[in-house]
Amino acid sequence: MHRLTRRTLLQGVSLLAAPALAQTSGPPLVNAFRYEDVVRRARDLAGAAFDAAPPSLPEPLNRLDFDAYRDIRFRPDRALVLGPFRLHLFHLGFLYQRPVTVNVVREGVPTPIPYQTGLFDTGRNRIERLPVNFGFAGFRLHYPLNDPRIFDELIAFLGASYFRVLGRDGRYGLSARGLAVNVDGEGREEFPYFREFWIEIPTGAPDRAVVLALLEGPSVTGAYRFEIFPSVETSVDITATLFPRRSLAAVGLAPLTSMYFVGENDREQPDPFRPEVHDSDGLLMHTGGGEWIWRPLRNPARKTVSAFVDTNPRGFGLMQRDRTFENYQDLEANYHLRPGYWVEPTGQWGEGRVELVEIPTRDEMQDNVVAYWQPKPPYAPGQEVAFSYRLRAVGSTAALHPGAQAVNTFQAPTGASGSSDPADPTARRFIVDFVGGDLPFYLPDPGQMQVVPTTSGGRITHSHVVPNAHTRGFRAAFDVKLDPGQSTDLRAFLRAGNRALTETWTYPWTAE
Repeated sequence: MHRLTRRTLLQGVSLLAAPALAQTSGPPLVNAFRYEDVVRRARDLAGAAFDAAPPSLPEPLNRLDFDAYRDIRFRPDRALVLGPFRLHLFHLGFLYQRPVTVNVVREGVPTPIPYQTGLFDTGRNRIERLPVNFGFAGFRLHYPLNDPRIFDELIAFLGASYFRVLGRDGRYGLSARGLAVNVDGEGREEFPYFREFWIEIPTGAPDRAVVLALLEGPSVTGAYRFEIFPSVETSVDITATLFPRRSLAAVGLAPLTSMYFVGENDREQPDPFRPEVHDSDGLLMHTGGGEWIWRPLRNPARKTVSAFVDTNPRGFGLMQRDRTFENYQDLEANYHLRPGYWVEPTGQWGEGRVELVEIPTRDEMQDNVVAYWQPKPPYAPGQEVAFSYRLRAVGSTAALHPGAQAVNTFQAPTGASGSSDPADPTARRFIVDFVGGDLPFYLPDPGQMQVVPTTSGGRITHSHVVPNAHTRGFRAAFDVKLDPGQSTDLRAFLRAGNRALTETWTYPWTAE
C-alpha cells in the first residue's frame, strides 16, 4: 500500500482544499506515474505472503448494519474537482472492512487522499477522530451524464474488485468485477480486492478518466487500467496484467454478477404484483465463428453451470433485454432501466468457454447469476498474463447484431392451450417470440418461415411457427419429450430457405 509521508500528506491536504486540479498543457514528466508502475508493484507483491485477515476497525465501524452504514454519506460539497468529473469517497464499515488507498495523479505525481471525518455526514453514527491514513472503502466518479447542470454518478468501485458503471438514463443493477477465482471450482470461491487506486484526468482529450488499480488475493495479484468514456452507452477500456501466486485452473476473466428472481419463463415463485423481478434476463454471446446465442436466465431449483465452449470469442454479456415497464410494475427499483454489460475482448483470447452460473434465490436481495470467460489452459504460478477488453453499459440490445432476437420465452405442459390431452410430465412445450431483423419482410408470406429446433437428449415431437402481428415478428413453438430425471440442452432459430434470420435461442431443461 502507498506509504504516507509528511510530504505526501501535505500534498493531500492541499488537494482537498483546492477547488480544482491544475491542468497543464506541457509535456508529461519523464518519470510520471503510469500503468507500468502498477504492473511492477503487482509483480513484486506476488512474491510476498498474502495477509488474509483485514485490520480490525474501531467501534462502531466494526459492527455497523446496512441501515447504519447507509447513514454515512459523503458530503457533495467536499467533492474533489477533477476536470469535468467529481470524486466522492466511500467510508469503511459494514461489509467493507479492508482499507483502500485512493490517490490522485496530478502532473504525473500520485498523491494519496488523507482521511478526514469532515468529508462525511455520519448521520446517527458517532465516529471518533480517526488517523489520516485510515483509508476508504472505495470511490465513485460523478459526471453530467443526463443533464449538463447535474453531476450524476458515473462509475463506482466498492467492495473486493467490484465496480458498476452507467450510461445515460440507466439505473444501477448488475456489477462487473476485476477477476473471479474459483466461482465453480472444487475449493472455496476467492474474492481478490483492489487495495489501491490512482485516478487521473488526461488533458487535451475528450472527456475521459483513467483509473489504475492494484489487485491482490490469496492466489493472484494484478495491475488494472480503466479508461472511462462517459456516453449514452458509457464504455470502459480495461487492460490487466495478472501474476498468479499458485496454479489458477478456475479463473474468470471479465466477470459479471447479476440478479434473476422471476420472469416470464420462470413462474414458480410469483410476486404479489410484479410479473418480473430481475437485473438481467439473459446471456448474449457472439462466438468466434460468428454465431449469436441468446440464453434466457433462470432461478433454478439447484445451482447450475452452463458452459459455452469457444475460441477467440467476439463478445458476451448479461443483458436486460426486456425494457417494458408494464412487465415489471416497479416504480422504485425501475428494473426496466437497468443496463446490460457487454464485453468485447481485445485481441485473441484463445480457447476457453463462457461459463454461466445460476444459483437459486428466494428473494431479489441476492446476486445469484455470474458470467465470465474461463481460459482453457490453467495459469501457472510465476506466469505473467496480460489481456484487455472493452466493457459497455448497454440499454437496448437491438443494435448489437443485425439478426432477429428472442424477446419472450414461455414453457407449458404439452396438454395446455385448450387441448383435451392429459399433460405429460416428461414432455414440455417451449414457445419463443422472435422480433426484429428481416422478420417483418416475411409477414406477408409466413409460409417461408421455418423453426429449426434441436435437442441434446430426448426428441422433438412437434414444432410450428406462426406470425405474431402484435410484435411484427414470429412465434415459434416445439414440444420436447425426455425420460424422467434426464436433462437436455435445447436450441432453436428461424430460417427462410437456407438463410438463418435470427440468433440461436438455447435453454436447458430437466424432465420431472
